Amino acid sequence: MKKRRLVQGNEACAQGGLYAGCDFYAGYPITPATEILEIMAREMPRQGRVFIQMEDEIASISAIIGAAWAGAKTMTATSGPGFSLMQEGIGYAAITETPCVIVDSQRWGPSTGQPTKTSQADLMQARWGTHGDHPVIVLTASGVRDTFEMTVEAFNFAERYRVPVILLLDEVLSHLREDIYWPEPGELEVIDREPPSSPEAFAPFGGHGFLPLGGGKRFNVTGMAHDKQGFVARGAQAAAGLRALMERIEGQTMTMARYSEEIPDDAETLIVAYGITVRAARRAVQLLAAEGLVAGLLELRTLWPFPAELLRGAIQGGQIKRVLVPELNLGQLVLEVERILAGQVPVARLGRVDGYLITPEQIAEAITEQAGPSAESKRQRRAAHATS
Repeated sequence: MKKRRLVQGNEACAQGGLYAGCDFYAGYPITPATEILEIMAREMPRQGRVFIQMEDEIASISAIIGAAWAGAKTMTATSGPGFSLMQEGIGYAAITETPCVIVDSQRWGPSTGQPTKTSQADLMQARWGTHGDHPVIVLTASGVRDTFEMTVEAFNFAERYRVPVILLLDEVLSHLREDIYWPEPGELEVIDREPPSSPEAFAPFGGHGFLPLGGGKRFNVTGMAHDKQGFVARGAQAAAGLRALMERIEGQTMTMARYSEEIPDDAETLIVAYGITVRAARRAVQLLAAEGLVAGLLELRTLWPFPAELLRGAIQGGQIKRVLVPELNLGQLVLEVERILAGQVPVARLGRVDGYLITPEQIAEAITEQAGPSAESKRQRRAAHATS
């Protein structure tokens, strides 16, 4: 029989990393991600794995990159200020094709901001924070069990695509406790590190397989633009290498897409939500239904590469007349939604930046306002029907 446990979000993240085979963790304590570090500090030595508390976040990202090239599955966790410090290291991990996992439990910013308040304002930083065009995968979660599973998925993606993977949590999700079924060993897929077919087959931009340093072939690892032998490249050769890195990720966008859809055939409004805000959006759909307004919900767990085809498919061929994007920032994912839909339907944004969650009532009210007179007429018909 499956075990049920009352679990905190940060605990689910740490245990998800252990489940996925993380055997090296380096980090620095920072609110609201500290519990991940504390759990790893306790559990990893017990299991014969390596935990190191570093002097800062720059050292942390550098350590997990180095450990990955020594053959370890690696992970670190931080919050906004530490995530900013990690950006140069994330760029290095991207160009060197280093599989590793970086967890960012978002808090209100910029700067020190409100360390104990929540946010979803690191979304664009996760995609564009390091300089230059670069490949990256960004995932998120909306519940505690979901956090466990998406942590495992982050490791799987890192191994499959030889790329740093970022998991965006937030203060509320990190500290939320839920009663969940604990995954049994073997219940979730775990992708182990796949060696190349032979040491000679391993090369930059090769895609499949990962050969650690000392694995049987002499090669170069460098943050410089480089060719397939790892030596410095310029001009068209440098461009070809970068394009190969980008295409490896962007060519698999729908394969990587993790999402859930709750879109009735007669829905006229689509809510596109992610992370902790999904929970309020789901309740808002119920509130709207009580008022005679049918709305659908598209929950995104893969944020980058953005699943544009999925969003277009949710709009095309249906009755969707409008889209609302609620998020705990002043409007970040909504920019991508607007770009992709390109005026097919009106797209509205609902942002909250005081450190508190968007409520179901706020989402329902925003949709009612967006729908305009048609929403009021439906309300009146429903009221008349109820009294007849």
